[in-house]
Amino acid sequence: MPISLYSENVRDLIHRPGEMRERDREFAVPEELGAGLLTVKAGENLRLDVRLESIHEGILASVSVKTVARGICGRCLKDLKQDVKVEFQELFAYSLDEAYEYEVHGDYVDLEPPLRDAVVLSLPFQPVCQPECLGLDPVTGEEITEASGVSAEPDIDPRWAALTELAASTDRGEDTESTS
Repeated sequence: MPISLYSENVRDLIHRPGEMRERDREFAVPEELGAGLLTVKAGENLRLDVRLESIHEGILASVSVKTVARGICGRCLKDLKQDVKVEFQELFAYSLDEAYEYEVHGDYVDLEPPLRDAVVLSLPFQPVCQPECLGLDPVTGEEITEASGVSAEPDIDPRWAALTELAASTDRGEDTESTS
């Protein structure tokens, strides 16, 4: 019986350097992966292409993961769907020491910790629905579009208004000196 849904039986590979096995698996994610604006939701389909190789130190797992992450755009708050494709390699040692992070447990290797790390780290911190998304108007809360006429000029802080006037008068002064 597997330890978890992410576990792989390696009984036929243990202490047999040079042996290799490939396996494709597809299942629903049991619990959410990630905690930001974009996550892989529980129940989302997860496809694993797993290659397990026996080496002297343990079992080398090479895994390709494909799934879909869902969430919201970090600028305009629209719903967002993004394909996730990530690959990782991890060595599961026969005996745990400080050189190896993961260990073969009985006849199984648990792919969940390295898989979770690889998927979560591949998700963007501030996802956007499209690269040119302008976000929301800070005053009205409406989505900014090219046609909305929101000026790109920022409001000038009244404390700095005097410097703006000084810069404008200096510019006019330079123009009159260069023409005379």
